[in-house]
Amino acid sequence: MDRGSERDAPAGRDDGDTAAGRVPLAVVVVDRAGLVSHWSSGARRLFGVHREEAVGRPAADLLPVSGTLPDDLDAPAPDPLTAPGGTGPDLEAALDGQHGFARAGRVRLGPHRQGPAAEDRIDVLWWAYPLVGPGTSRLLVLAADATRLCAERGHDDETAERIAPGFARHTELPASEDLERRLPDILPNMGPGLSARIVSQVLELGYPILEFSRYERVPVTPYWGVPRRPGRTRAETLPDTAAVAPRNRAVAAAVPAGAEQDLEYAAVRERLEFLNEVSSRIGSSLDLGETIREVTSAAVPRFADFAGTHLRAAVLAGEGFPDGPPDASTVMFRVWVEHNDEPGRWDDTVPVGEAFAFPEHTPFYRCMVTGEPVLVPRVTDELSERISGEFEKRDLRPLIGGRSLLIVPLKARNVVLGFMVLMRRPDRPQFDDMDRTTGAELAARAGLVLDNARMYTYQENVADTLQDSMLPQITPRMAGCDIATRYLPGTRLGRIGGDWFDTIKLPGSRTALVVGDVMGHGLNSAAMMGQLRTAVQTMAAMETPPAQLLRNLDDLARRLGDTYLATCLYAVYDPIRGELTLANAGHIPPVLVRAEDGGSQLLELPTGAPIGVGGVPFEAVRVRVAPGDRLVLCTDGLVEVRGSDIGEGLAALCESAAHPAASMDDACDTIIRALNTGGGRKDDVALLMARLNGIADDHVAEWRLDAAPREVARARRLVREQLRAWGLPQAVETAELLVSEVVTNAVLHAGSDRIGLRIVRTDALLFEVTDDEPALPVLLSTGGDDETGRGLRVVSRLAREWGASATGHRKTVWFEQTLTAGG
Repeated sequence: MDRGSERDAPAGRDDGDTAAGRVPLAVVVVDRAGLVSHWSSGARRLFGVHREEAVGRPAADLLPVSGTLPDDLDAPAPDPLTAPGGTGPDLEAALDGQHGFARAGRVRLGPHRQGPAAEDRIDVLWWAYPLVGPGTSRLLVLAADATRLCAERGHDDETAERIAPGFARHTELPASEDLERRLPDILPNMGPGLSARIVSQVLELGYPILEFSRYERVPVTPYWGVPRRPGRTRAETLPDTAAVAPRNRAVAAAVPAGAEQDLEYAAVRERLEFLNEVSSRIGSSLDLGETIREVTSAAVPRFADFAGTHLRAAVLAGEGFPDGPPDASTVMFRVWVEHNDEPGRWDDTVPVGEAFAFPEHTPFYRCMVTGEPVLVPRVTDELSERISGEFEKRDLRPLIGGRSLLIVPLKARNVVLGFMVLMRRPDRPQFDDMDRTTGAELAARAGLVLDNARMYTYQENVADTLQDSMLPQITPRMAGCDIATRYLPGTRLGRIGGDWFDTIKLPGSRTALVVGDVMGHGLNSAAMMGQLRTAVQTMAAMETPPAQLLRNLDDLARRLGDTYLATCLYAVYDPIRGELTLANAGHIPPVLVRAEDGGSQLLELPTGAPIGVGGVPFEAVRVRVAPGDRLVLCTDGLVEVRGSDIGEGLAALCESAAHPAASMDDACDTIIRALNTGGGRKDDVALLMARLNGIADDHVAEWRLDAAPREVARARRLVREQLRAWGLPQAVETAELLVSEVVTNAVLHAGSDRIGLRIVRTDALLFEVTDDEPALPVLLSTGGDDETGRGLRVVSRLAREWGASATGHRKTVWFEQTLTAGG
């Protein structure tokens, strides 16, 4: 038909005799590499492929690039600019990007396609526009289902066979200005740059039309399709082609009377689709930072042109739930900003990471304290001036003036965690009441996701704090040995575990070395580990022999419950005798590296049963060691990897432990690097290494004393002579006083005639007095008239440390004296 007749049948007319101008279209953008970069919801409905599956895949794999045409449409495709209405054989020629003109065609898509109706053949109408200029996008493809179109309009098969896609120049169509202004709304998730390119080139190369005969061509306007409601007559409702959001009414052309309800239904469905899409995109991670980025990015560009998320300091720090409602003193952090403006425009004025309290009399403050959305349809010059004036040294006016503003609270359990600032540019429709509802729902879903991430972060911080508090602060030097340790949390979710290690100072310059592993993970395992560790420390201080200690620990575990089992290796090192005494409860064996030849070996110990099994005896083994030997104890997380034999891990442990190292720390790092490789390890790891230096014979002096008062003076003399022989004259006076007090107590309370006195020189002086009275001494409170009871108070005041322990029918009172510079 001529141009005049075209104007008599504008886009959007639905008279029941011809196809409506508003057609449900699939919109696809292909980049220069031939990959899909945009896939609309209409494309999902037509081709049965979801956007997540389509974007990034070759377009030729998803679009009907070949097929069989109706018999009367097999002519070669002419240039549509010179012969509007021409059709091509298929999309294959258009997808190769070799043509600089628009092409249109029709193809029969067969049962090989994807989707729930894959067994049905459909007639696909398509239009392809080459996109030139800057950017990666190369081709815009529009497609429609001719079978559905004709069925809904009541056309017979003969009419349907005559329908062909074509083009008309934009000067022939009255709706071209509408398209130029509204196409960005029809193509959601596109930035303004790509939308502008598509608009200009669609208008330049031709508006899509449907040709029913040589003289009858109807312009096509896309819409977001909505199924017709059942029970409505054709005269009472718009066809599917009328389901356009109110903001797209210019694209949809004139709206017939009585269709307002359907338009509202379409708008609601559009927003529900948006919210469902957002819900599927956010919350993919429990990482708080990643969740913040997902939540902010979900709003741009489909719902807003700018989105900024602000959170309270307590939420961001993972300190738990914020205390009380926010007020003017509440500090907010701007944690993420997303926009589709030119790069860098917002960076200096609203930088990410800034912390401040929002001033009163601003819409941001009102949203924060009321917990309700705040809508400003258009930020006037007066309002932008007032908002900008509340913030020092920054001019917000160029950024917010003339824009539509919506501020929505981020809440969880009725507490405000923060808020989102949403803005639209002046060339987009202003936020309205429906947008306020949509924004509030978006924020509600985002608030729940953020709160989940916040709770996980808080729980992880609690678990890490608990784990750190339960792991000991190991002293690097003990009497006669040097210590180095490593702890690696597991890679499982909730990294806290039940592995532990410990070193405990024992009387006689001995050291207890402990490694244990509660089976399982989580807070319960950590709590069980804490109980067992405390029990081991208590029994070790009482000088419980290793085998008996494990027996007592097993009894304790069974009294606490049968839920958990644990393995434990307990070793006592005597540096004076050069001896290790070890007992094992189901733990992996330790490695001993000999200083003489550098060789390493797994110590063969009676394995025993794990703690908590009960009814299994524990045995102790004594092993002679030489100065410089190294003992390596670890938990099975270091040597046991899924898919590998634990024997391989133990062999690797022996090999790496024997590797020469400049220091103990270097030796530990060598073992960790050798065994903690790949991604197979998920369990936590505890590693304890002790270099057994021993104590030389000439640094130990001991005597036997009679249980007589005269021996107190002898004890003072022996100590004085020995310290002077060691070159420690400055330590004599204090040592004589302390030894006199302890030996006097032994003389007064000993049950036998023999008292032992020993001095051990390490980095301090250790004094031990032993007698046959098992009752331990008690530090007493004394009054001004008391003649006794002050000896231990003197010891407590002057000694660095002191204590007492009982073994069998004997007890030992010991104290340490610090060695000052020069003696």
